[in-house]
This record gives sequence, C-alpha cells and structure tokens, in this order.
Amino acid sequence: QAAYGQLSLLRKARPLGEVLADGHTPARVKHLLAEVERVKAFARRNALVASKSYQSFAELDGPAVVWVLNAAEPLSFVTKKWSFPLVGSFPYLGWFEIEEAQAYQRALERQGWEVDVRGARAYSTLGWFRDPVLSSMLTDGDEAMGEFVNVIVHESVHTTLHVPGQAFFNESLASFVAEALTPVYQAERFGAGSRELAAYLAATAKDDRKRRRLLDVYDELGALYQSPSPARQKLERKREVLDAVRRELDLEVPPNNAYLATFRTYGVGRAEFGRVLAACGGDWTRFFRAVSALDERAFARDQEEDIGPILSKLAQRGCP
Repeated sequence: QAAYGQLSLLRKARPLGEVLADGHTPARVKHLLAEVERVKAFARRNALVASKSYQSFAELDGPAVVWVLNAAEPLSFVTKKWSFPLVGSFPYLGWFEIEEAQAYQRALERQGWEVDVRGARAYSTLGWFRDPVLSSMLTDGDEAMGEFVNVIVHESVHTTLHVPGQAFFNESLASFVAEALTPVYQAERFGAGSRELAAYLAATAKDDRKRRRLLDVYDELGALYQSPSPARQKLERKREVLDAVRRELDLEVPPNNAYLATFRTYGVGRAEFGRVLAACGGDWTRFFRAVSALDERAFARDQEEDIGPILSKLAQRGCP
C-alpha cells in the first residue's frame, strides 16, 4: 500500500513553475509556493540538505497525505514497533487510505492495544524520491506562511540526518530545529514586527501549551502505571485524568496512551538540544556536525526515548 500510495502521489505532482503560471491556481497557493526556493536557500545557509524535493506540487483530496497509526499498551507506554529493511524500526505506521488505517486499528484493538490514528500533512522519503509540495501543507490564516516554512525545514532535517531505529531522536531533532529557525526566516523575510511572524508565534505558543500539558499527563500516568495499585484502580484513575484533560483542552478525540505517546515522540530532549546548540555558539553548521556524530551505537536500544543524557554528554564534550 505504501508503494502504490507513493506512486499515486508522484503522478499527481505538477512542476511548480506550471502551477504558478496557471491562472486557475488560487492566489493563496501561489503566494505560499512562490516562497519555496527562498526557504530551501535559507535551509542550506543553515547547514540543512534541502535536497531536490519540493520542485513540484500535488493537489490532494483531503487535509492529510497519510494517516499515521501508533499503538500502546493500556497500562504502560510500551508502544508497538514495526521494522523495515534499510530504514530500521518505527513506533508508528503510515497508511495512504484512512479506511485501511482504521481496519488495522480495529485489528490491533482486538489484540488489546490502545490505538491512535491521526492525519499527517507531510512526510519525508529521506531523499529516496523527489517529494512534492502537498496541498495538505498549505493552511489558512496569517500563520500559514510560518507553518509552511516550518514543514519544509522540518522535512529538510530528516533529509540531512536520520538515525535508523531512533524516531524519538529524529522527530525531536527536526521539531527543535524547525521551531528555532522558522521565526528567524520570517523575521529576515517579512520583518520582526510582521503580521505573519506574530500570527505564527501566537499559534505555536498555543500548540506549545497543549504539548506541555499533555506531556505532564504522560508523566502523571507513567507514575501511576509504575505504582503498586491494583489494575482496576489504575484504570479508574486513568479514565479520570484523561476525561479531565479532554475537557480542559477541548480535544476532539478521546486521548489514550497511544495519543500521548505521539506527543512524546516529537518532544523529548528539547532543553538538551538547546545546550548542544549553545555549546556550538549558536552555529548550525557546528551543531549538525556535533549531532551527526551520533549513530546507532550511541543509543542503548531501538527507539530510545530518554535521549537527554546522550545529548547532555554531547554538549559537555564541546562542539567540533
């Protein structure tokens, strides 16, 4: 299904120049697509491999390009992993058709897993293909430009550095770099007081508050699961905690362990990444030289979640 979906996606792609010259292309889409080459040049100036992706545009039928599924045990954050040749293991699985993802979800739930399925606006093939810009990457509102820049930078990080079998490291690194560089790009391009930058910063602040709250819940439930309380009491307390956070954050989907694990995958080691960057004098070329020294041997196990100590040692060693 992945091969068929990827081929279908590439068949939909049209060269950016053709899309920009098309009189039927909406002005909002043209405005964002016209920024691609500038963002890629900015990424290269900051030590990223922008690759040959994003030279074309694919119009999708919906708001997501793939549907990402992950699964966790009911009374722990032990997650299901899938392994593939060449690229290693992952704590999630992508489907191009939501019906197929939901069918697999039901099968896993029958086995006792808690499952979360979410739509992803973008993904990287790590340089295997020339990834197109996707219509799902283009949002509405004044924050749309910042979100588009963030996606391009995030996916460029994956092209620059990918450690097989270490999704927590890979995704958290890409999130850290994209969140740091996107405001810099906007300030350079539109000005420090621009409407675009202000809207993006407001949107990211809101997202960050949600992320922090969910990570707090993750830690609270993690302690509960490790406690000697009977399983029934754990399940009752878990239900209370999740019901409360759903009301507090007005979540559309009832959260479960798999849902919380997703936020963990993208949000570990941020302070430690910051210390590595500081040790490198804020220089992104030196930063990527430092983190690129980490390979599979630097991690104790597949899908190492606690990457903080690894990054702290890296910062203490100094920056090359």
